[in-house]
Amino acid sequence: MVLPPSSEELQQGKATLMCLANKGFPSDWNLAWKMETGRRAGAPWSWRWMGSTLRLPADQWWRMSSVNYEATRGSQTPVSETLRRDQ
Repeated sequence: MVLPPSSEELQQGKATLMCLANKGFPSDWNLAWKMETGRRAGAPWSWRWMGSTLRLPADQWWRMSSVNYEATRGSQTPVSETLRRDQ
C-alpha cells in the first residue's frame, strides 16, 4: 500500500510518501520508487529513489502525475503499486 502525503504536510511545503507492507520488507528486498513527472521532448520523464519512504518538496508532488513503488527480491516476480496524484 502506498500512502500519499497528508494535506497538512503539503500546506507546510513538504510531501512524504510511504510504502507499507504486511510484516514489513526483509532486508534482502530491493525497494524503489519511480516518479512520472511529465513529458520532455515527447517522452515521459522519470527518476528513481530507493527505500520505503520518499520525501519531496510539495511543489514536486504537485508536478508529478504518478508514482510507482516496486519491491524486488532475487528472481521473484516484483511486487508493485502505482499511485496517481489525482486519485
